[in-house]
Amino acid sequence: MNLHPEVVVNGVSYQWPKKPTVLICIDGGDPEYLQQLLSEGVVPHIAQFIQTGFSTIADGTMPSFTCPNNMSIITGTPASKHGISGNFYLDTNTWEPVVMTGPELLRGDTILAKFADAGAKVVSITAKDKLRKQLSKSLDISRGNISFSSEFASKCTLADNGIENVEELVGMPEPSIYSMELSLFVLKAGIELLKREKPDLMYLSLTDRVQHKYAPGEIEATRFYQQLDACFGELDRLGAVVGLTADHGMSDKSDAQGKPNVIWLQDILDQKLGKADVQVVCPITDAYVGHHGALGGFIRVWCRGRATPSKVIEAIAGIDGIEQVLDKESICKLFDLPRDREGDVAVIARKDVCIGTSAVNHDLSGLEGHRLRTHGGTSEAKVPIIFNRPLNEKYRAKAGVSTLKSYQLMDYALNGLDLSGEGL
Repeated sequence: MNLHPEVVVNGVSYQWPKKPTVLICIDGGDPEYLQQLLSEGVVPHIAQFIQTGFSTIADGTMPSFTCPNNMSIITGTPASKHGISGNFYLDTNTWEPVVMTGPELLRGDTILAKFADAGAKVVSITAKDKLRKQLSKSLDISRGNISFSSEFASKCTLADNGIENVEELVGMPEPSIYSMELSLFVLKAGIELLKREKPDLMYLSLTDRVQHKYAPGEIEATRFYQQLDACFGELDRLGAVVGLTADHGMSDKSDAQGKPNVIWLQDILDQKLGKADVQVVCPITDAYVGHHGALGGFIRVWCRGRATPSKVIEAIAGIDGIEQVLDKESICKLFDLPRDREGDVAVIARKDVCIGTSAVNHDLSGLEGHRLRTHGGTSEAKVPIIFNRPLNEKYRAKAGVSTLKSYQLMDYALNGLDLSGEGL
């Protein structure tokens, strides 16, 4: 008798984890970092996973921001299904941006919650608390499941998070929000909980502070990835199935003098179309913009007054640094986005360029001393997928005929790995 039937989530059947399964989202984990580090031979555990397991470059969810991609991974669906297409969208009833990090805005079920409902022990740990509530939507903490962020590690309670005394467990104080330790805390907590709780399914989501500041090959980036690699190796040593991916890549968007290469689109459109006729929204904006100044490679424009999508597109056409300008129907069709949360026009920047609203609305003081590195466009939408186990025959064939989507991570982790011969 099968005590653990398959769990169906958003139309996909998932097998029960045969071993503790730990899935890690390396925020800002551009494939270029791995290429550099692997060539230098300084991440031996990742190298071993690639050699004996499986690795590929997958398509992430557009826009290439943190929230849409994490939600795609934990629901196993594109943004058109789960509804989270940025950190903000514009409510045209009030013309005010609406924060998209609340669980009530997430459509469909999460794989984490559905497995927990079926009796699995589930752990979800994030770096920033902005993701925690969406990741733990409908996750019943009272049944022994755990959900917390390293940002608020000192404030965890059994009632709200399923755990307390997290700093004591990890042996680290609550980290600063702008530190590499914020991510390392997540991984070290995951290691300790794997030892103590032996969860069936664990999701660990990091933060991209390091990648925003340091390019591949810089000392701090290398040091960070070496520490990540050591944690991945420890999870592997403890017997877990380990899956790695990223929410987005990261690109240098500064000019030859080191200044941010920015198109101030609200200023341009105000000049061409008239003030108050359009509203430009940067959906990368969240509570912590010190490392990117709310500048990214993808923005949305809503039409007001006399402006129309065709007039906006015409006004933007020909601006150096713009890669694509698309109306609502085209952007939703091309990137599988939810129509009701999309702007009238979407604008995507070239790899070396970012887009802002008005120059007076962006505080770039936090970038002093560093080149601007940020994300959001198609140039940051390629992400790695790596497992420490090989694929089974069925999924080898599946991976061979199409490019993986990062939202298939859990499908491949639970349904697609070859664990034969491991004494299960």
